[in-house]
Amino acid sequence: MLVVGLARTGMATALFCARHNARVTASESRTESELGEVPAKMREAGVQLELGGHTEKTFLAQDLIVPSPGVPADDPLLVAARTKRITVWSEIELAYRFLEGRLIGITGSNGKTTTTTLIHHILKAASVETLLAGNVGTPLISVIGETTAKTVAVVELSSFQLELIERFRPDIGVLLNLTPDHLDRHKTLDAYVAAKARMFENQTELDAAVLNADDPLTARFVTKKPQVFWFSRKQRVNEGACLQDDEIFVAHKGKQEFVMKRADIPLVGAHNLENVLAAVTAARLAGVDAATIAAAVKNFAGVEHRLEFVVEVRGARYYNDSKATNVDATLKALDSFPGRVLIILGGKDKGSDYTVLQQALREKAIAALLIGAAAEKIEEQIRGSVPLKRAETLARAVEMASEAARPGDVVLLAPACASFDQFENYEQRGRVFKELVRGLTQKSTGTSSGRGMG
Repeated sequence: MLVVGLARTGMATALFCARHNARVTASESRTESELGEVPAKMREAGVQLELGGHTEKTFLAQDLIVPSPGVPADDPLLVAARTKRITVWSEIELAYRFLEGRLIGITGSNGKTTTTTLIHHILKAASVETLLAGNVGTPLISVIGETTAKTVAVVELSSFQLELIERFRPDIGVLLNLTPDHLDRHKTLDAYVAAKARMFENQTELDAAVLNADDPLTARFVTKKPQVFWFSRKQRVNEGACLQDDEIFVAHKGKQEFVMKRADIPLVGAHNLENVLAAVTAARLAGVDAATIAAAVKNFAGVEHRLEFVVEVRGARYYNDSKATNVDATLKALDSFPGRVLIILGGKDKGSDYTVLQQALREKAIAALLIGAAAEKIEEQIRGSVPLKRAETLARAVEMASEAARPGDVVLLAPACASFDQFENYEQRGRVFKELVRGLTQKSTGTSSGRGMG
């Protein structure tokens, strides 16, 4: 078998298969010197290596190919392999073949990591044997050995992972929302939506599909197979969770239960209310009682890099939302604050339309600082909506924001872009932002200059 790519998921897959006595080859575009200790670790496990590029000969000599999520499904070498009837699976499909116990899968354009982590947090509070995996950071294949008949795996699923499944089937599938994202990879919104929707295609009438009643694209995916449950912050639902008079209720089989007051949710923003409603629905379906759910939500601290409060400097509050890697996530971040936001935008473009940010910027922002490869495109598409400054780097953006911010302002990293032009991933970008911001506290003396962006 062949593993394509030796990032986190590829390494985990190669090592798992080697331990299960498969003859494994790993193909990687990076050279030996660029991979550090990885080649030695692979060879020690008995994995054959093809480094510095991929060859068709290697691809066509396999029975099974598992590409890393970063490798497009329409890569010419994968297309050639499928033409020769060679099986191509994503890592989650391979892992599913070895899974024991139940699986809750969460996908959507935004809110996946927060919702996945919250569901896992609730299950732990209910003393359920649970594992957290998937696109949230730990590949599912890495925890398969820990699954038993009693475990519930809570798995964040990306469109990249779902587009190459065959039998993968969650017992509970949660689709949070659908907005344009990864169009550089999927080319069209329809193709992106179709990849997400694959989560439901193998479900049976014994399974559950949890859908967002307020999201027009998500609401289309009512299927005849799984039982459908809804979550909504705008309307009452007969099966699922909803907000009524600022209180959350969950309904199932004609019975409605009070869960908690909206004011008791520690996470900011309307989008996080939706995430909580989705988590409440999934957790209740998993057998957790309403009181335990409420207590767990109340003490949930949130997730790093998702509207994460960092520090207050000279009266201005700094928030890290590095996970806002698409336009809709940035809109949701802006909507979480009343106004006077200095926002940092930019990174690697994913084929996004930034013009849709204009109205929110006019209403909520006082300045936008542009960084990275997408800065020129963003500037062209949002010009006139808010004062703009080219910062180029994150360090310079933080410096410029700190010079301009006044007491009561919010400095928000919500880039609307991927991070790969200047960082390894959004986590590294977020960590660097936090280090830069915390460095301001050491330099801070006196009061803010209150200078505008000009």
